[in-house]
Amino acid sequence: MLIEFITHPQFNFLTAFAAVLNVPVVNNELQIPSSLGEGFVRRIDLNDDFRLLIHRYRLKQELVLKRIGSTEPASFISVMFYNNDEPVSMVADDEEQRSFSRYNDMAIQIASNNLDSVVTFQANSEIYYTVLGISISRLKTLLELRQPGKLINAIVNPKESFLFYESMGTETQMPLKELSEPQAANGLAAFYYRLKAETLLYAVFTKLQNRQSTGHSPVNKADAEKLAMIRKAILGDLSQPPSLPDLAELGGLSETKMKDLFRQVFGDSIYNYYQTARMEEAAYLLRYKRYSVSEAGYALGFSNLSHFTRLFERHHQQKPKKYASGG
Repeated sequence: MLIEFITHPQFNFLTAFAAVLNVPVVNNELQIPSSLGEGFVRRIDLNDDFRLLIHRYRLKQELVLKRIGSTEPASFISVMFYNNDEPVSMVADDEEQRSFSRYNDMAIQIASNNLDSVVTFQANSEIYYTVLGISISRLKTLLELRQPGKLINAIVNPKESFLFYESMGTETQMPLKELSEPQAANGLAAFYYRLKAETLLYAVFTKLQNRQSTGHSPVNKADAEKLAMIRKAILGDLSQPPSLPDLAELGGLSETKMKDLFRQVFGDSIYNYYQTARMEEAAYLLRYKRYSVSEAGYALGFSNLSHFTRLFERHHQQKPKKYASGG
Protein backbone atom coordinates (compact mmCIF):
# COMPACT_ATOMS: atom_id res chain seq x y z
CA MET A 1 0.00 0.00 0.00
CA LEU A 2 1.46 3.32 -1.11
CA ILE A 3 0.31 6.67 0.22
CA GLU A 4 1.92 9.62 -1.53
CA PHE A 5 1.29 13.16 -0.39
CA ILE A 6 2.63 16.69 -0.65
CA THR A 7 3.23 18.42 2.66
CA HIS A 8 1.65 21.75 3.39
CA PRO A 9 0.17 23.23 6.57
CA GLN A 10 -3.44 22.44 5.56
CA PHE A 11 -2.81 18.81 4.57
CA ASN A 12 -4.91 16.31 6.55
CA PHE A 13 -3.26 12.90 6.52
CA LEU A 14 -6.14 11.31 8.43
CA THR A 15 -8.70 11.99 5.72
CA ALA A 16 -6.24 10.99 2.97
CA PHE A 17 -5.50 7.68 4.72
CA ALA A 18 -9.22 7.08 5.32
CA ALA A 19 -9.89 7.57 1.61
CA VAL A 20 -7.26 4.97 0.68
CA LEU A 21 -8.68 2.49 3.19
CA ASN A 22 -12.28 3.41 2.28
CA VAL A 23 -13.27 3.87 5.93
CA PRO A 24 -14.97 6.76 7.74
CA VAL A 25 -13.37 9.24 10.11
CA VAL A 26 -15.36 9.50 13.34
CA ASN A 27 -14.42 12.08 15.97
CA ASN A 28 -11.01 12.60 14.34
CA GLU A 29 -10.21 8.89 14.43
CA LEU A 30 -10.29 6.05 11.95
CA GLN A 31 -10.36 2.36 12.81
CA ILE A 32 -8.43 -0.08 10.62
CA PRO A 33 -10.92 -2.58 9.15
CA SER A 34 -10.34 -6.22 10.14
CA SER A 35 -9.89 -7.17 6.49
CA LEU A 36 -6.76 -5.00 6.40
CA GLY A 37 -5.45 -5.38 9.96
CA GLU A 38 -6.23 -3.77 13.30
CA GLY A 39 -5.67 -0.55 15.23
CA PHE A 40 -6.36 3.15 14.73
CA VAL A 41 -5.09 6.54 13.58
CA ARG A 42 -6.11 9.53 15.71
CA ARG A 43 -5.72 13.24 14.98
CA ILE A 44 -5.62 15.73 17.84
CA ASP A 45 -5.92 19.41 16.94
CA LEU A 46 -4.34 21.55 19.66
CA ASN A 47 -4.62 24.74 17.57
CA ASP A 48 -5.07 25.43 13.90
CA ASP A 49 -1.28 25.26 13.51
CA PHE A 50 -0.37 22.72 16.22
CA ARG A 51 -1.51 19.10 16.02
CA LEU A 52 -0.75 15.48 16.75
CA LEU A 53 -1.32 12.39 14.61
CA ILE A 54 -1.10 9.11 16.48
CA HIS A 55 -0.56 5.92 14.46
CA ARG A 56 -1.14 2.65 16.32
CA TYR A 57 -1.92 -0.31 14.08
CA ARG A 58 -0.83 -3.47 12.30
CA LEU A 59 -1.52 -3.98 8.60
CA LYS A 60 -1.60 -7.22 6.64
CA GLN A 61 0.32 -5.63 3.77
CA GLU A 62 3.36 -3.40 3.43
CA LEU A 63 2.78 0.30 3.96
CA VAL A 64 4.90 2.94 2.21
CA LEU A 65 4.43 6.60 3.13
CA LYS A 66 6.00 8.85 0.52
CA ARG A 67 6.17 12.48 1.53
CA ILE A 68 6.91 15.00 -1.22
CA GLY A 69 8.27 18.22 0.17
CA SER A 70 6.46 21.48 -0.43
CA THR A 71 8.01 23.82 -2.98
CA GLU A 72 7.12 26.78 -0.77
CA PRO A 73 9.52 28.12 1.88
CA ALA A 74 9.53 26.15 5.12
CA SER A 75 6.76 27.38 7.41
CA PHE A 76 5.79 24.20 9.21
CA ILE A 77 7.86 21.47 10.80
CA SER A 78 7.17 17.84 11.56
CA VAL A 79 8.63 15.99 14.53
CA MET A 80 8.16 12.25 14.06
CA PHE A 81 8.53 9.84 16.97
CA TYR A 82 8.99 6.19 15.99
CA ASN A 83 8.39 3.74 18.84
CA ASN A 84 8.74 0.64 16.68
CA ASP A 85 11.17 -2.00 17.87
CA GLU A 86 12.71 -2.17 14.42
CA PRO A 87 13.92 1.00 12.68
CA VAL A 88 12.35 2.09 9.41
CA SER A 89 13.80 3.56 6.26
CA MET A 90 13.69 7.34 6.37
CA VAL A 91 14.96 8.28 2.92
CA ALA A 92 15.51 5.47 0.44
CA ASP A 93 12.81 2.91 -0.22
CA ASP A 94 14.90 -0.02 -1.45
CA GLU A 95 14.81 -3.44 0.19
CA GLU A 96 18.36 -3.32 1.54
CA GLN A 97 17.67 -0.09 3.40
CA ARG A 98 15.70 -2.03 6.00
CA SER A 99 18.70 -3.98 7.27
CA PHE A 100 19.71 -1.38 9.85
CA SER A 101 21.04 -2.39 13.22
CA ARG A 102 18.76 -2.35 16.24
CA TYR A 103 20.51 0.87 17.27
CA ASN A 104 17.79 3.34 16.40
CA ASP A 105 19.04 6.87 16.83
CA MET A 106 16.64 7.75 14.02
CA ALA A 107 13.65 7.23 16.32
CA ILE A 108 13.00 10.99 16.32
CA GLN A 109 13.12 12.94 13.07
CA ILE A 110 12.90 16.74 12.94
CA ALA A 111 12.35 17.96 9.40
CA SER A 112 11.11 20.97 7.48
CA ASN A 113 8.00 20.50 5.34
CA ASN A 114 9.98 21.09 2.13
CA LEU A 115 12.08 17.91 2.45
CA ASP A 116 11.16 14.58 0.86
CA SER A 117 11.11 11.34 2.81
CA VAL A 118 9.97 7.74 2.42
CA VAL A 119 8.93 5.58 5.36
CA THR A 120 8.42 1.85 4.83
CA PHE A 121 6.65 -0.51 7.24
CA GLN A 122 6.70 -4.21 6.53
CA ALA A 123 3.51 -6.26 6.45
CA ASN A 124 2.30 -7.51 9.85
CA SER A 125 4.68 -5.24 11.75
CA GLU A 126 3.57 -3.18 14.72
CA ILE A 127 3.29 0.43 13.57
CA TYR A 128 3.50 2.81 16.47
CA TYR A 129 4.52 6.37 15.80
CA THR A 130 3.36 9.89 16.46
CA VAL A 131 3.74 12.97 14.27
CA LEU A 132 3.76 16.38 15.90
CA GLY A 133 3.16 19.18 13.43
CA ILE A 134 3.63 22.79 14.40
CA SER A 135 4.03 26.09 12.58
CA ILE A 136 7.40 27.75 12.94
CA SER A 137 5.77 30.91 14.30
CA ARG A 138 4.04 28.99 17.11
CA LEU A 139 7.20 27.03 17.85
CA LYS A 140 9.16 30.26 18.28
CA THR A 141 6.52 31.50 20.71
CA LEU A 142 6.67 28.28 22.74
CA LEU A 143 10.48 28.13 22.90
CA GLU A 144 10.86 31.79 23.89
CA LEU A 145 14.55 31.79 22.95
CA ARG A 146 15.95 35.28 22.69
CA GLN A 147 19.24 34.09 21.22
CA PRO A 148 18.83 30.59 19.78
CA GLY A 149 21.99 28.68 18.89
CA LYS A 150 22.89 28.18 15.26
CA LEU A 151 21.24 24.78 15.06
CA ILE A 152 17.90 25.82 16.55
CA ASN A 153 18.05 29.08 14.63
CA ALA A 154 18.14 27.01 11.43
CA ILE A 155 14.76 25.57 12.51
CA VAL A 156 12.96 28.63 13.85
CA ASN A 157 14.33 31.04 11.22
CA PRO A 158 14.67 28.69 8.24
CA LYS A 159 16.28 29.79 5.02
CA GLU A 160 16.83 26.28 3.68
CA SER A 161 15.51 22.79 4.40
CA PHE A 162 16.76 21.05 7.55
CA LEU A 163 16.91 17.51 8.90
CA PHE A 164 17.95 16.16 12.30
CA TYR A 165 17.70 12.81 14.05
CA GLU A 166 17.69 12.01 17.75
CA SER A 167 17.44 8.84 19.83
CA MET A 168 14.39 7.92 21.87
CA GLY A 169 14.71 8.09 25.67
CA THR A 170 12.34 7.70 28.58
CA GLU A 171 11.69 11.44 28.53
CA THR A 172 9.89 10.95 25.21
CA GLN A 173 8.71 7.34 25.51
CA MET A 174 6.46 8.00 28.52
CA PRO A 175 4.52 10.98 27.07
CA LEU A 176 4.08 9.07 23.80
CA LYS A 177 2.65 6.07 25.63
CA GLU A 178 0.29 8.31 27.59
CA LEU A 179 -0.88 10.07 24.43
CA SER A 180 -2.09 6.81 22.89
CA GLU A 181 -4.20 5.89 25.91
CA PRO A 182 -7.90 6.87 26.09
CA GLN A 183 -8.68 9.96 28.15
CA ALA A 184 -11.47 10.38 30.66
CA ALA A 185 -14.40 12.50 29.49
CA ASN A 186 -13.82 15.21 32.08
CA GLY A 187 -13.43 18.17 29.75
CA LEU A 188 -9.68 18.41 30.32
CA ALA A 189 -8.51 16.23 27.41
CA ALA A 190 -7.39 19.19 25.27
CA PHE A 191 -5.31 20.56 28.14
CA TYR A 192 -3.82 17.10 28.76
CA TYR A 193 -2.84 16.59 25.13
CA ARG A 194 -1.30 20.06 24.86
CA LEU A 195 0.74 19.43 28.00
CA LYS A 196 2.09 16.13 26.63
CA ALA A 197 2.85 17.68 23.23
CA GLU A 198 4.77 20.52 24.82
CA THR A 199 6.62 18.00 27.02
CA LEU A 200 7.74 16.19 23.86
CA LEU A 201 8.88 19.42 22.24
CA TYR A 202 10.80 20.38 25.38
CA ALA A 203 12.60 17.00 25.40
CA VAL A 204 13.52 17.20 21.71
CA PHE A 205 14.72 20.79 21.77
CA THR A 206 16.70 20.18 24.95
CA LYS A 207 18.60 17.49 23.05
CA LEU A 208 19.15 19.80 20.09
CA GLN A 209 20.17 22.71 22.31
CA ASN A 210 22.80 20.50 23.98
CA ARG A 211 24.45 19.57 20.70
CA GLN A 212 27.81 21.14 20.01
CA SER A 213 27.33 23.02 16.76
CA THR A 214 29.47 25.73 15.23
CA GLY A 215 27.24 26.25 12.21
CA HIS A 216 24.54 24.79 10.02
CA SER A 217 24.50 23.79 6.37
CA PRO A 218 21.29 23.19 4.38
CA VAL A 219 20.40 19.52 3.83
CA ASN A 220 18.66 18.62 0.58
CA LYS A 221 17.19 15.32 -0.58
CA ALA A 222 20.46 14.21 -2.22
CA ASP A 223 22.41 14.89 0.98
CA ALA A 224 19.84 12.97 3.03
CA GLU A 225 20.10 9.96 0.71
CA LYS A 226 23.90 10.01 0.87
CA LEU A 227 23.85 10.17 4.67
CA ALA A 228 21.42 7.25 4.77
CA MET A 229 23.85 5.19 2.66
CA ILE A 230 26.76 6.15 4.89
CA ARG A 231 24.82 5.34 8.04
CA LYS A 232 23.83 1.95 6.63
CA ALA A 233 27.47 1.16 5.83
CA ILE A 234 28.57 2.09 9.36
CA LEU A 235 25.95 -0.16 10.94
CA GLY A 236 26.36 -2.94 8.39
CA ASP A 237 29.36 -4.47 10.19
CA LEU A 238 29.88 -3.33 13.76
CA SER A 239 32.91 -5.57 14.16
CA GLN A 240 34.94 -3.25 11.90
CA PRO A 241 35.66 0.44 12.59
CA PRO A 242 34.41 2.68 9.76
CA SER A 243 36.89 3.83 7.13
CA LEU A 244 36.35 7.53 6.47
CA PRO A 245 37.85 7.47 2.93
CA ASP A 246 35.64 4.50 2.00
CA LEU A 247 32.53 6.12 3.44
CA ALA A 248 33.25 9.41 1.66
CA GLU A 249 33.71 7.58 -1.64
CA LEU A 250 30.47 5.65 -1.08
CA GLY A 251 28.52 8.85 -0.50
CA GLY A 252 30.26 10.86 -3.18
CA LEU A 253 31.27 13.52 -0.64
CA SER A 254 34.55 14.98 0.50
CA GLU A 255 35.62 13.68 3.93
CA THR A 256 35.25 17.14 5.42
CA LYS A 257 31.70 17.67 4.14
CA MET A 258 30.71 14.14 5.10
CA LYS A 259 31.96 14.52 8.67
CA ASP A 260 30.35 17.94 9.10
CA LEU A 261 26.98 16.90 7.67
CA PHE A 262 26.94 13.64 9.61
CA ARG A 263 27.60 15.40 12.91
CA GLN A 264 25.01 18.05 12.07
CA VAL A 265 22.24 15.56 11.23
CA PHE A 266 23.00 12.83 13.79
CA GLY A 267 24.57 14.92 16.54
CA ASP A 268 27.87 13.05 16.87
CA SER A 269 31.06 12.17 15.04
CA ILE A 270 31.09 9.10 12.83
CA TYR A 271 33.41 7.18 15.16
CA ASN A 272 31.49 8.01 18.34
CA TYR A 273 28.29 7.11 16.54
CA TYR A 274 29.79 3.75 15.56
CA GLN A 275 30.94 3.04 19.12
CA THR A 276 27.55 3.90 20.57
CA ALA A 277 25.83 1.60 18.07
CA ARG A 278 28.37 -1.10 18.91
CA MET A 279 27.60 -0.88 22.63
CA GLU A 280 23.85 -0.87 22.02
CA GLU A 281 24.25 -4.03 19.95
CA ALA A 282 26.38 -5.57 22.70
CA ALA A 283 23.60 -4.86 25.21
CA TYR A 284 21.08 -6.51 22.88
CA LEU A 285 23.23 -9.60 22.39
CA LEU A 286 23.85 -10.01 26.12
CA ARG A 287 20.34 -9.52 27.43
CA TYR A 288 18.09 -10.74 24.63
CA LYS A 289 20.23 -13.20 22.67
CA ARG A 290 21.86 -14.56 25.84
CA TYR A 291 25.40 -14.29 24.51
CA SER A 292 28.20 -14.71 27.00
CA VAL A 293 30.47 -11.70 27.57
CA SER A 294 33.21 -13.26 25.47
CA GLU A 295 30.80 -14.24 22.68
CA ALA A 296 29.39 -10.70 22.49
CA GLY A 297 32.84 -9.11 22.61
CA TYR A 298 34.30 -11.31 19.89
CA ALA A 299 31.17 -10.93 17.70
CA LEU A 300 31.69 -7.17 17.79
CA GLY A 301 35.36 -7.32 16.87
CA PHE A 302 37.02 -7.03 20.31
CA SER A 303 40.16 -9.11 20.72
CA ASN A 304 40.75 -7.64 24.20
CA LEU A 305 37.79 -8.47 26.46
CA SER A 306 39.04 -6.13 29.18
CA HIS A 307 38.76 -3.26 26.72
CA PHE A 308 35.26 -4.44 25.78
CA THR A 309 34.23 -4.52 29.45
CA ARG A 310 35.58 -1.02 30.13
CA LEU A 311 33.88 0.44 27.07
CA PHE A 312 30.59 -1.29 27.86
CA GLU A 313 30.63 -0.02 31.44
CA ARG A 314 31.34 3.52 30.22
CA HIS A 315 28.22 3.41 28.01
CA HIS A 316 25.83 1.47 30.25
CA GLN A 317 27.15 2.19 33.77
CA GLN A 318 27.31 -1.57 34.42
CA LYS A 319 29.76 -4.33 33.65
CA PRO A 320 28.50 -6.56 30.83
CA LYS A 321 28.08 -9.64 33.04
CA LYS A 322 25.87 -7.77 35.50
CA TYR A 323 23.90 -6.17 32.68
CA ALA A 324 23.28 -9.57 31.09
CA SER A 325 21.81 -10.88 34.35
CA GLY A 326 19.39 -7.94 34.53
CA GLY A 327 21.09 -6.53 37.62
